[in-house]
Amino acid sequence: MPEITYSPAALYIHIPFCSKKCDYCDFYSIPVNAATDGQLLDSFIEILRKDIDRQFKPVDTAKINSVYIGGGTPSLLGPRRMKELLDFLMPALSVGQNSARKIDEFTVEVNPESLDKDFLRVCAEGGVTRISCGIQTFNAPSRRLAGRAGGSARLGKALALLGEIYGGAFSADIISGLPFQDEAALRRDMETLLSYKPAHVSLYDLTLEENTPLYQNIISSRVTLPPLETAERLWIFGRDFLTANGYPQYEVSNFAQEGKRSVHNIAYWRMSGWLGAGPSASGTLITDGGASGKTFGLRRTVNADVRPYVSGAEPEVFSETLDRNALIKESFLMGFRYIKGPDAALFKKRFGCGIEDLIPETLRVWRNAGKMQSGTLNGALNIALNTDGLLILNRFLTDCFIELEKLA
Repeated sequence: MPEITYSPAALYIHIPFCSKKCDYCDFYSIPVNAATDGQLLDSFIEILRKDIDRQFKPVDTAKINSVYIGGGTPSLLGPRRMKELLDFLMPALSVGQNSARKIDEFTVEVNPESLDKDFLRVCAEGGVTRISCGIQTFNAPSRRLAGRAGGSARLGKALALLGEIYGGAFSADIISGLPFQDEAALRRDMETLLSYKPAHVSLYDLTLEENTPLYQNIISSRVTLPPLETAERLWIFGRDFLTANGYPQYEVSNFAQEGKRSVHNIAYWRMSGWLGAGPSASGTLITDGGASGKTFGLRRTVNADVRPYVSGAEPEVFSETLDRNALIKESFLMGFRYIKGPDAALFKKRFGCGIEDLIPETLRVWRNAGKMQSGTLNGALNIALNTDGLLILNRFLTDCFIELEKLA
């Protein structure tokens, strides 16, 4: 295996447990009961620490500037296990009481139904700087048909608790295009959420994934979604509402107050390299070969099965090498999601050419159509889609890839 010379900017940790899997979710998780599955959760934390330690050895952990603990439902770990994980992570990252080093962002996902004050206090005292809370909708009929646990009263209590302990340093998710949702319902969701003053909001258009209960309910006509055109209008309404209320769009589905954009997600969109730990987690490390043409990526994905993971054996991992052409496509796929576009300076350093050298015709057509914008970042000209262009990102990427294939 080639030697890795590029240090990761981020660490993602997947906690594969939920009290109940939502009907629309295809992320890997298994249902657990914290009261009866304590031994499984304890074993998981023990193996997870070994998994992270194993991945830290060949890389420069001082370059890791963000950590994201997602799932699943990390708050199901409870305060004791979360403290054990944080007590391990901070020294491993050279962060803590005896170190001057700080990381830019440390996020933990929570669900309202498993959130309590003790868990949040452990997070705050342990160095977590940002909480991401899965709200999705306050509308009871929509929650019921989407298989979402917890009622609106519980959501309000959780958001109030976040405000009490974390102030504005939290993010929340909303989904548009749900059953029983119209513009008035989405407006109520937005107004209710913003009354708790989150720093960041993710607005996702509902995506139907095969092999989920919601997908089966839709194709069997047991549940009805808004028509496609209505769903598209709903998302645009939500985008415009957030923008008008101080949360401008900075990525396809993400909106934030000034200075509150997600550092961790930007590491993905800029292809800065990251580690992934826990069942189903994926990491990508990238070398910067420049004009030598030796740029490549190493992707490591942990098998999506928690039972063998906690058995004590080394986790089963699927590895692949990404060549220069694959990484260029991924740089476009991820980078053009971001309102500033791919990192042009990093792209040139990594691949020995500029973005405009590879897709000049696509950029000319989309600029003429009024869908592009330009700016500077790190002293380099950055090429990006504007908010109208982001609405048809997939069409733009198709044009990019067709032009890239012509150069191959």
